[in-house]
Amino acid sequence: MSDITLNAPKLFDLGGQVAIVTGAGSGIGQRIAIGLAQCGADVALLDRRTDDGLANTEKHIEAAGRRSIQIAADVTSKSSLADAVAQTESELGALTLAVNAAGIANANPAEEMEEDQYQTLMDINLKGVFLSCQAEARAMLKNGRGAIVNIASMSGVIVNRGLRQAHYNASKAGVIHMSKSMAMEWVDRGIRVNTISPGYTATPMNTRPEMVHQTKLFEEQTPMQRMANVNEMVGPAVFLLSDAASFVTGVDLLVDGGFCCW
Repeated sequence: MSDITLNAPKLFDLGGQVAIVTGAGSGIGQRIAIGLAQCGADVALLDRRTDDGLANTEKHIEAAGRRSIQIAADVTSKSSLADAVAQTESELGALTLAVNAAGIANANPAEEMEEDQYQTLMDINLKGVFLSCQAEARAMLKNGRGAIVNIASMSGVIVNRGLRQAHYNASKAGVIHMSKSMAMEWVDRGIRVNTISPGYTATPMNTRPEMVHQTKLFEEQTPMQRMANVNEMVGPAVFLLSDAASFVTGVDLLVDGGFCCW
């Protein structure tokens, strides 16, 4: 045993670190952003939403005693992301953590899908994650360290029964493998890259009134017989970003209630 004086709880402490979270105005991205602040990080909140989502996130971060800034940013725009990183470092400090949660979902039979529907989703879900990682890593490489978590989906590992979403599944599979590739490119330069693949999760998108029947099926198909709560994505994200995962990179962490076991 090399160091029995190690303080295990401190491994999850993000105090003194600065994070960026894309998609921070709702759902998984919003809850993770708040969770990072609760663990000590200051957080730049990125979203293209025009409602009060980011203001809501910021209110909770303020209650946690941490600093945050709101940035209206389009993850499909390289210049927008570069500006966001520059603003983050100017106002909060050197960037060391990032969670890329911005994404969309929709469905259509593959034989009927219009090219625009396919391309828009791919631009946000896959290109957007690449451009976000690129902008974040440029700062982290300069700073000498960093950890990135990209939000993928179990749909990048399996094909969801009854959901006609070939483009969505492909985008999330791409996020997983792209993250592994970037993890290996930066492995000897102080940056770790991992993904979280949630199962069916009770986000605003999945709990709309018109989704009641589909939600029931999601719960029945999951071994734990329920959907995840967004709170259940915080622990995995904090783990992968913290010193508790200092020897973890290129990993896809399934948080799916056992779904992929069947």
